Amino acid sequence: MATPSSPILTDALRQSLEQAQRQVNALVLGKPHEVRLALVALLAGGHVLIEDLPGLGKTTLAHALAATVGLGFQRIQFTSDLLPADVLGVSIYEASTRQFRFHPGPVFTQVLLADEINRAPPRTQSALLEAMAEQQVTIDGATHRLPDPFFVIATQNPVDLSGTFPLPDSQLDRFLLRFSLGYPGADAERALLTGSDRRELIAQATPVLGDGDVIALRDAAARVHASDALVGYVQALLARSRQQPGIRVGLSPRAGLALLRAARAYALLLGRDHVLPEDVQALFIAVAGHRLVGEAEAGTGAALAKSVLHAVPVD
Repeated sequence: MATPSSPILTDALRQSLEQAQRQVNALVLGKPHEVRLALVALLAGGHVLIEDLPGLGKTTLAHALAATVGLGFQRIQFTSDLLPADVLGVSIYEASTRQFRFHPGPVFTQVLLADEINRAPPRTQSALLEAMAEQQVTIDGATHRLPDPFFVIATQNPVDLSGTFPLPDSQLDRFLLRFSLGYPGADAERALLTGSDRRELIAQATPVLGDGDVIALRDAAARVHASDALVGYVQALLARSRQQPGIRVGLSPRAGLALLRAARAYALLLGRDHVLPEDVQALFIAVAGHRLVGEAEAGTGAALAKSVLHAVPVD
């Protein structure tokens, strides 16, 4: 990277982070900004929702990131007949001990790919709420902690596609970022068509970071400085979202905290120990778009977030 290294990271950890970014970008061609957003969510301790048409690399990005960070990985293919127990696990009575024994579900991992999450009914979607918010699940009155770190990458098809169930607002708010990949550029698409199969390349990928590294990077991201002026800019964005024409429900204080967390991680990825307004601007649509509720015919959440961003000057 051309930017100076951050003093809150050791040289070895900084180099590993740079190598991780390069490796994921080599596996997911032509999407450097989206790769950075996924890493931002990981370092900020949040979760990410990728919404796009089938076949554009959503699952590839999740696999590439999991292979690069070297964490435990599970994939759940969400379908219309998936039950909450298929995600969380179930208690089964054992006659030999005359007791119920809990059998953990695939959510008990470090990186969880919830593939096509909006193809499952709302009851199954909501099974992830406690896991994403509290890093634990409660079954039959017993609470079970999830591994640390715990990171959810969910993918979903556009809500107007047949056989989908829109995620409720409470579920959307659990995702730190939402973004789309879009079609690849001509050069990236050519490389995909003529190069090796992405699945083979991901299978050959060597982990660059471990769970201890991810925890250390999260600690470092939390120490990135956000000045009073920067916090004031974030607060101005929140206030504007509650007054902007066309927006029925603006951003909550929790959304502001999420924006600051993401901006700190973004600055760390760029090699800085302080947040700039440009970091907030680069992340605002991905953080705010799925949290804004517009009036009828007011446009998409991304368009509303863009209008808020343009309406607030940087002092």
